[in-house]
Amino acid sequence: MRLKTGLSDEVKISLQEKQVAAGQELHGTVTINYTGRWDSVVINSQIENSSDVFSYSLLNGKKIRHPYARLSIFKDELKGKTVVEFVSSTNHVPAGESSSVKFRVSLIQEHKEIFSDIAYIKVVKA
Repeated sequence: MRLKTGLSDEVKISLQEKQVAAGQELHGTVTINYTGRWDSVVINSQIENSSDVFSYSLLNGKKIRHPYARLSIFKDELKGKTVVEFVSSTNHVPAGESSSVKFRVSLIQEHKEIFSDIAYIKVVKA
């Protein structure tokens, strides 16, 4: 199976906010349209020129405490749901006016990425 990044609608990530400041909540949605086999969905964030991360605090309405940039969710945990809603935040304060952030979602099957999508936001100074 060929890896497809942002070229299909098999998995999509959308972010409600276009920019956030340190401590402000970011609301995101992952939609899984792929009907084939997959094991997990992974949400990953990367803040440019920084080792700071977004921490996840809410997953499908349930409070979680996941202080890491990478959040893996097994298909079994979703119990048939094809939409994942999450809330995350960061303590990152940009050195300049803003920092670019890439959120990437991937569908994983047998330890291989089969589909992915990317969304961007900015972290701004408060």
